[in-house]
Parts: sequence; C-alpha cells; structure tokens
Amino acid sequence: MGAFRPCALSAVGVCSAGSPSRWCRSLRGPAPPPSASPAPPSTSLPTTSRPAPLTAPGSGGPLRLELPRPTGPLPVGTTELHLVDHTRPDPLVAGRVRELMVSVWYPARQGRRHPLAPYMRARAAAAFATRTEAELGLAPGQVDWTGITTHAASEAPVRTGSHGHPVVLFSPGRGVPRTLGTLLVEELASRGYVVVTIDHTFEANEVEFPFGRVEKLQVPAIDPTELNRLLIQMRVQDTRFVLDQLAILTAGGNPDAEGRRLPAGLHHALDLSRIGMFGHSAGGFTTGETMLVDRRVDAGANLDGSMAYSFSRGEFGQVVERGLDRPFLLMGAGRSDGAPHTHLGAVDWGRFWERSTGWKLDLHVPEGEHMTFTDHEPLLPRLAAAFDLPEALVTSTLGTVDPARVVDSLRAYLPAFFDQHLRHRRQRLLERPSPRHPDVTFVR
Repeated sequence: MGAFRPCALSAVGVCSAGSPSRWCRSLRGPAPPPSASPAPPSTSLPTTSRPAPLTAPGSGGPLRLELPRPTGPLPVGTTELHLVDHTRPDPLVAGRVRELMVSVWYPARQGRRHPLAPYMRARAAAAFATRTEAELGLAPGQVDWTGITTHAASEAPVRTGSHGHPVVLFSPGRGVPRTLGTLLVEELASRGYVVVTIDHTFEANEVEFPFGRVEKLQVPAIDPTELNRLLIQMRVQDTRFVLDQLAILTAGGNPDAEGRRLPAGLHHALDLSRIGMFGHSAGGFTTGETMLVDRRVDAGANLDGSMAYSFSRGEFGQVVERGLDRPFLLMGAGRSDGAPHTHLGAVDWGRFWERSTGWKLDLHVPEGEHMTFTDHEPLLPRLAAAFDLPEALVTSTLGTVDPARVVDSLRAYLPAFFDQHLRHRRQRLLERPSPRHPDVTFVR
C-alpha cells in the first residue's frame, strides 16, 4: 500500500473511492524500479470510462463557474509574491535555485477601483483547462476557465489595525495548485486573517510566474517512498522559507523578486506572533511536519491528509512518531483502507493522536470524500449538472454529502479552530456536535 491516495482524474484531482491512503496524487508519476514500493494506480481515467464529448449548457455560451461568497464581515484583497531562495538548489530540477509563487489574502479597505482577482493566472488556467476538458470529455471552450474570478480585490489597500492580523499559511495537496483552497482561504481573510497560500513548484501541474513563465510538473523517477520523503522535506523547507520572507515583509522590506509594488498597508498587516497553518492531503502532512521543526507555527490543521511515506513499509512521518505539543485539528472524510478516516481507524493518525500532548480535536465527515475539503465541493456538482457527468465520478470525489451544507460546516469549523488558538476566543462549536452541522461528527 502506497502513501498516496490514488486519483481517478488527474486534471482536477478527483480521487477514487475506497483507496487506502490520503495523499491525493493529482499527477502521473513515473514507474518505480522493480524493487520499489508498489506504485499507485494510474491517475487518469481509463479510456473505456472517458466520457464522450458533451454538449454545452442550454444558454449556448461557456459555463462560468463561481465560488460561494465568503461569509465574514470584511472585504477581501489579494496580491502575489514571487519568492526566490538563492541559498537552496531546487531539489527537483538540477541547476535551478528554488522559486515559489505565493498569494497573500487579507482584510481589505473598500476599493471600487480594484478589479476582482482571477481564480488562476491566464496561462496556468489555459493549461489547467486543456487537461480538465480532456479528462471530463468536454469540448474546448465549454467552460470559461480563464474567466473565473475570486471575491478578492486585486492589490486593494489593506485594512490595518493596531496589532496586525493573525497569519495562516495554506499548503495544497500533491500536484494540486494553491488555487483549489480559495473557498476556505477567502473565508478566513473575510474574518480578519492574513492567509498565505503556497504553490510547490515542479510538484504542481503548473505554476505561473511573472511575465507568463509557466513551470510544469517535474518529479524524478525514483522509488515512490523516497519520492514521498523528498517532496515532504521540500514542502517543509518551502514553508519555512516563506515564513522567513514574511518576516522581511513585516520589517518593511519587499521580498518579491521583481520588486513589484505591494498593496498599501501590507507591511503593517501581519502579526507574526500569531501564526497558524492548514493543508489538504499532502498539505496536511506538511503542516504537521513543519510544526515539528518550526515553533513559529502555533496551531495547525490537517484536512484528510495521510502522514505516512509508505503504509506497506510502516514508514511514517516524524510528526507521527513524536507527536506535537501545540493545538492541532484533524478533519477527515469517508473511509480509508476500509475504516473511517479518523484517529480510531487510520494507523498514522492514531499514532499521532496518542503521542501528541497539545490540544487536539478529530472531526469526521462520514459521507464526504477526499476532495470535500477543496473547491471541488462547490464547483464539481455545478459541472456535473451542466454536462451530465457520471454520478460515480462525483461521488468518488466528494461522496454523497450535501455540498452546500458541508461547505457551511467547513467555513464554520476551520475559522473557529484558529479563533480559539490564535485569538484565544473560546469556541463552543469545538466542544460538542452541533445540530447546525449534522454532517460533522466528533471522534473521541
């Protein structure tokens, strides 16, 4: 059993039902050497199951997708930073130094002059569209991927306070762009957090840099278990480097490699004495491993991510073996290896739970699935309805949980966790099950 949860649809990270681990592999990995751990199944749809090209929605125009608006009281702004670590050779591509693209989301002052930021930059969106349309059987142009916008004003001035806003980092799943966490990221920003989302270059399918340069997936053809170790180590180093650059930002510097102008007030917006982190899938594993080695992160959340390099070899992350002494939220969905994905059913989560001495909570969405915690939850049902996609594709990705209801729950529990542990405001929602969130169970 490998440490990745195999995906049935590489372009949009759709995962097969009942698979044993929760690193959603949104990429086609190389074949391992004969002596290596078994490779996960192919991440693309089998040819026989690929749907025929579908007709456009009844309106005759391309479908325009839209995320639900954030529910917090504050308008949201966003900017991006190109960060270059000149001291670190890139671990995936020889002869390159490590480069990252990150987005910073923040509470903004009202600014009608600032357009809404795009969901993806144009060339990255075009590459994403090509893959996704092929996998779903859509004809080019049936979905306006490049026209999708966020609810955040691009480069809007920052709403600043006397002490700055608590900071939360976000790390996506393996092969997945930082974009797919936008739903929860915007929610946190609308409630007064500065959220920094990280693309892990050459592991994601595509990352667009300034001036239209797009770096695509490049991972070495090595033993899958060793590759898993390499990627998590790389992700942790990426995260710690981002924290270093945020310190430069709060000291009045500009860490952007091109020196682009920053939104007004951004230097004073971050309170680095209050830092949280969350991640989906491999990003959740990254969160735990980062907290183990970097005490700047005060609280973390793992959304359905395995914390093992190889289950068959019994090789787990150091955070599993040592646990954490700071607040940590586990939130799983569906089943993994035949058991509910909780600390009572998953060996890696169980060991982590036993060895962690800090505040901890395990929440479970029994009728959800691995991608319930991403933007797929509100977007994929709309695609399915517009183009009559196979029901099995949707349920293997999201389960059978009610999309609108579980989105409301995710946007309640994650902010409550950070409110309690970064703002030190007691949250009764975290103490017992709520009738307002019937899809979420407490695992004791």
